[in-house]
Amino acid sequence: MAKYRICLIEGDGIGHEVIPATRRVLDAAGFDAEYVEAEAGYEYYLDHGTSVPQATYDAVENTHATLFGAATSPSGEKPAGFFGAIRHLRQKYGLYANVRPTKTRPVPGAYENVDLVIVRENTQGLYVEQERRYGDTAIADTVITKDASERIGKFAADLAMKRSGRLTVVHKANVLPVTQGLFLNTILDHAKTVDGLNTSTMIVDNAAMQLVRNPQQFDVMVMTNMFGDILSDLAAGLVGGLGIAASGNVGDKFGIFESVHGSAPDIAGQGISNPTATMLAAVLMLDHIGDHETARRIDNAVNKVLVEGPRTRDLGGTAGTEEFTNAVIAALA
Repeated sequence: MAKYRICLIEGDGIGHEVIPATRRVLDAAGFDAEYVEAEAGYEYYLDHGTSVPQATYDAVENTHATLFGAATSPSGEKPAGFFGAIRHLRQKYGLYANVRPTKTRPVPGAYENVDLVIVRENTQGLYVEQERRYGDTAIADTVITKDASERIGKFAADLAMKRSGRLTVVHKANVLPVTQGLFLNTILDHAKTVDGLNTSTMIVDNAAMQLVRNPQQFDVMVMTNMFGDILSDLAAGLVGGLGIAASGNVGDKFGIFESVHGSAPDIAGQGISNPTATMLAAVLMLDHIGDHETARRIDNAVNKVLVEGPRTRDLGGTAGTEEFTNAVIAALA
């Protein structure tokens, strides 16, 4: 019997390419796992009228972790009965911490010596999707609770103490003193109880500028949902782009790991997608479940290929998904 059971959800678009590629790498690294394949996303909704079937819930709940490919969320008015699969799964399973590492990789144009983590509160803020319209006026609610703020603050503080002991709380309490103020003050109150934690605060617009000018000053940054969504993509641009950006959605019981990029329907099916982000999401997954040795081997193999080539097109090379994956497998050997 395999040591681990892993749920694989390809999702939409290039998810059908990057998940199989990453599974090949996991197998080549000797990861002792049984895989449970499940479905979710817009394509599944179009065929079945729901974004996530019961079988997928069962798979997520009866495995050690889930690796998710990519999801499509159509812009504009949502079709009847549709909901974003990954946002729904985050809410359903209480995956309150979205963890997005940003680390310098050997790719063209990357900033040097960047090693930070953005911790994004994953269940509240504007992304509760409570919107309504009254004629020409549209209103969206933002939800911030003390419990959720304390929970994400503790997670970020614990992570910071495992690293350099530095935590930056990013906020907009100068304009939104009730909601953002609650988030900020709750985290600062918790931070005072953590011996050795060096806590600072920064307004979100300044944080965006500082990330561009001097990202090396940051270690762990914690913020509300939408700010984290935006700044983590900005941070990814500092070290090579979304093609190498991975994230983890972590709760007290479950974890779903994914690339930061979307489903890229413009290139889906062409065999040219970059699977690096999904491979690095698998590294996060492996660390989460405790297989640190396999995680380091895959991380090192990916870095070796990024240095020596072949690189995918988004990183200035000509390799397709299969050629890049073959190179990572060869590097593992």
